[in-house]
Amino acid sequence: MKPPRRKAVAMGYDAQRHAAPIVHARGSGLVADRIIALAQQHGVPVYEDKALVELLAQLDVHETIPPAWYAIMAEVLARVYEAEHTLSRKGRAP
Repeated sequence: MKPPRRKAVAMGYDAQRHAAPIVHARGSGLVADRIIALAQQHGVPVYEDKALVELLAQLDVHETIPPAWYAIMAEVLARVYEAEHTLSRKGRAP
């Protein structure tokens, strides 16, 4: 049996342009590895959650998340901001 391929979804949010977070990139295998590597190179927080990536991978690139998913994304953003705050208190950038 083959091991499952790694998946990644890159999200962004610009309140001036979109009503909700938008999918910027998505992929599996080498594409997922590249998405993650680019995020890390640019200091973009990486949040790992298999169930969430499976859900978000259903969306097309440039598609905003549906209103029914707002609560899920709010929880993710809260965790990312918490991690950034913890790292900044320790004197490290995310």
